Amino acid sequence: MSRPGPSVMKAPMAGRVTMLGTGTSHGVPMIGCNCATCRSSDVRDRRLRPSIYIDIPERAQILVDTATDLRQQALAHGITHVDAVLFTHAHADHILGLDDLRSFNALQGGAIPAYANHEAWEKIRTQFSYIFEGPLQMGGGIPQITTNEINGMFFIRGIKIVPVPLWHGKLPILGFRLGNFAYLTDCNRIPDESLPLVEGVDILVLDALRDEPHETHFTLGEAVAMARQIAAHRTFFTHMTHDLPHAKTNARLPEGVELAYDGLVLDIEVEVA
Repeated sequence: MSRPGPSVMKAPMAGRVTMLGTGTSHGVPMIGCNCATCRSSDVRDRRLRPSIYIDIPERAQILVDTATDLRQQALAHGITHVDAVLFTHAHADHILGLDDLRSFNALQGGAIPAYANHEAWEKIRTQFSYIFEGPLQMGGGIPQITTNEINGMFFIRGIKIVPVPLWHGKLPILGFRLGNFAYLTDCNRIPDESLPLVEGVDILVLDALRDEPHETHFTLGEAVAMARQIAAHRTFFTHMTHDLPHAKTNARLPEGVELAYDGLVLDIEVEVA
């Protein structure tokens, strides 16, 4: 892992975050569902599996999670380069696109550094054993990644990455802060010791599954309360089910809080060493 460098930071660099997917593990529309959201003609109601792409021009392009729909997301947004992958956790909807990194390996001519906590690497090594144990025969190729375990703040090409410990039910997972932006998906609790890590963010992306309670995700109401506590200038919710139609849900949210949608682009500033 890239360890912390000099304490002196340069002027912030501008970047952009593209929301590649804002849905749940089922996606929206959901297979076999005929509800109003799944039949909606509003493109903001079409939600692929959750992932974001962080582009810091002339410095780094960082993918957060390799969602099940990674190939489709990359084609839709013209993504042709990935300098690093950050994993929030190892649930299927966040890692099953990992094999599609082969395309970026071919384009870039080398392995891609990937970062995750200990629990996630254990699951990824099991789920994708063929990557780590070697193929039984030649042909097809395997994704080329270098594994880095996250144990604290680190840098990718000089960009400061602050991991934010979260709870996804009983599973310890990670959110990430880059400068004035924080991405906290798939959580139902933010421990007190993590709140200072997101203090002062301007743009927050936060989990908000649905109105009904869930044992591993914030409800919409819980997410609104947490957004008020963190007090970012703008908060966007992600990982929504079809129970939250975009326009109708936005109409009942407080000022400064809204649902994200696939393809939304957010302008951010990151800290650079």
